[in-house]
Amino acid sequence: MDSLITAAARALATGDPLGALKRVALRDDAPALALRGIAMAQLGDLVRAKALLKSAARAFGPKEAVARARCVVAEAEIALVSRDLGWPAKALDAARATLEKHGDHVNAAHARNLEARRLLLIGRLDEAESRLAGFDPTTLPAASRAAHELVIAGLAIRRLRTKAARVALARAEHAARQADIPALTAEVEGASLVMDTPAARLIARGEERPLLLEEVEALLASGALVVDACRNVVRDAGMIVSLATRPVLFALARTLGEAWPADVPRSTLVARAFGGKHADESHRARLRVEVGRLRVELRSLADVSATKRGFALKPRRPRDVVVLAPPVDEQHAAVLAFLADGESWSSSALAIALGASSRTVQRSLEQLAAAGKVQSFGRGRARRWMTPPVPGFPTILLLPGSLSGY
Repeated sequence: MDSLITAAARALATGDPLGALKRVALRDDAPALALRGIAMAQLGDLVRAKALLKSAARAFGPKEAVARARCVVAEAEIALVSRDLGWPAKALDAARATLEKHGDHVNAAHARNLEARRLLLIGRLDEAESRLAGFDPTTLPAASRAAHELVIAGLAIRRLRTKAARVALARAEHAARQADIPALTAEVEGASLVMDTPAARLIARGEERPLLLEEVEALLASGALVVDACRNVVRDAGMIVSLATRPVLFALARTLGEAWPADVPRSTLVARAFGGKHADESHRARLRVEVGRLRVELRSLADVSATKRGFALKPRRPRDVVVLAPPVDEQHAAVLAFLADGESWSSSALAIALGASSRTVQRSLEQLAAAGKVQSFGRGRARRWMTPPVPGFPTILLLPGSLSGY
């Protein structure tokens, strides 16, 4: 490898894309194309970066399997950053296997980390953890260690293991300082802010206050009966009853939880569950049916008792009833939760991440756009949606993931 290629690679490793381009910008050989592609990615021109990396992969000969695999890994990182979740994950897995076979353990570890980041992003936490299980990052360069610890922290945060998250973030911060790459340091600092920003609201006995992630973790382990409006479940420390596909039942449960220990008038329940302004006989009949269904769903945790003016929630054993609500009540909160990362998303990528149909996501985006909460650019398949981070709208509890771990 010639000296200019070596110098450009070192510049990229220290986060200096301009220094790398000064050395290889006018060259069209395969190694230079690959380095130019990585440099353009670091500068934010992802379209140009992707084209250069594809050209580099084609330019490398059939005997240069490692070089081609490195190009695939770089393309995968660009796809992840640009939220192209349809990018073939099998190609990254094959590239990682090639790198491991030929002893390029640093880039193989980077590929493994990218796989875990993608799985974390779409809420497949068990698979993400399995990718990293048993892997020792101590021999990696500082930048790679920081990236690894960010994924570990992300998994711990998503599972509400806040002590483990803080430990991983501290290791990531230490590694980022060693790497001395400003962009990486900023990424770690941004991830750490989640721990010190209100993540939810506690509504109990008519009062409301914000909660940090540690406080949410403590609440869920406290033994209280929690009506969780972030996941649309009713839960205590040992049982979870999901009402995610039963919006009317959850609306009733939340309304009863907010009023506990008092009862709720029938007219209020009709308004919250059905949107009815006046409770006529048909509304009352439907309310009786839905309350009966709610009793069946919650039979292991609580009863719904009739009172003179309405209904009240009665836990099976003595304990408090509280409501855990998102920081901001929003119909399309899950979509905003992803867009709040500041990246540009396609509707198809959001559909993959949310586990919803493309049409459902498209309708949500159109309604958010009409309300001025999101913006789009591009046309057709190139159309992307984004929004600046919303103050007071942390997103961790709204992102998909395993209910058993949170």
